[in-house]
Amino acid sequence: MVEETPDNVEDAGYGIGAASRRLGVPAPTLRTWNLRYGLGPSRRTPGGHRRYDAADLRRLTEMKRLIATGLAPAEAARLALALPPPPPAATPEPTEETPADAPETGAPPTGTPATGTPATGTPATGTPPTGVSEAGPRRPPTAALARAALVLDSHQVSGLVEETLARHGVVWTWERLLLPVFDAICRRQDDTGAGIDVEHLLSDRVQAALQRRARDVPPHEGRPVLLACAEDEQHSLPVHALAAALGEVGVQTRVLGARTPYAALAHAMRRLGPVVVFVWSQQAITGDTAPLAALPRLRPACRIVIGGLGWQGEPPPGVVRVSTLPEAVARITATLA
Repeated sequence: MVEETPDNVEDAGYGIGAASRRLGVPAPTLRTWNLRYGLGPSRRTPGGHRRYDAADLRRLTEMKRLIATGLAPAEAARLALALPPPPPAATPEPTEETPADAPETGAPPTGTPATGTPATGTPATGTPPTGVSEAGPRRPPTAALARAALVLDSHQVSGLVEETLARHGVVWTWERLLLPVFDAICRRQDDTGAGIDVEHLLSDRVQAALQRRARDVPPHEGRPVLLACAEDEQHSLPVHALAAALGEVGVQTRVLGARTPYAALAHAMRRLGPVVVFVWSQQAITGDTAPLAALPRLRPACRIVIGGLGWQGEPPPGVVRVSTLPEAVARITATLA
């Protein structure tokens, strides 16, 4: 029998495996931070399992950031534990399109700091991307998508993803629907050891939908944006999400995908002369920033942007780090402008 999936997939919190993947911090390190500094999960399930909630992840993200700046772990933990809570987001007045109990439209998911870019995937001008409905925000179909994935209903998964993309655009769908459902599936893997097939089917259908939107950009003159994963980084779905989000605002991209050797990336840079190169690292083992300094310096100049929680330490001079999909879109479109 398939487990029921709650409407809000973040209600149960995050197991240590899911928190590790989300933060890019190894699970043994999280256990050490809990034992030594008290930076541990603060929630318990009815069955007695400990879970990290949104506030825990926020403190751990700050801990990781402070250590990356060179601060001693004990001092970083002291500052992370003293981190003030974020200001409450403004709640829109309920309307017929927005139920009173609907999630706040401006709040990105746990672990993705808010930016000045609208969460609907719109460019800075406020004009909706091509093909995106101007109707007001609605509750994302997280429970329906999770149930369809759990029973391996690829047709239903594709339909829900395509419908939400068409209505709300890539950024809204990624942050409000896809990330929460993937987190729920990963938590189920942590608890039961099962669900890899579910994750793979969902990833396949999401990637197919995102690639279709990225291909909708008509070819035009101008330098493209080059997107790739770091060498040995196999998690490429965020790169496809960025390509699709850029496609909505008319930006041409070239996607090299997973596990791109830096030599191959350098070769592609010389051949294409991109205006921006984006490199994704999700796991700490792929997040060495040193090879970025050896990428070719092009003329005209090329901006290097990196994203993902895998990156360790400060990036080389001139390399820009972004934290969220909206921030990546905003940074790249600003460079193009």
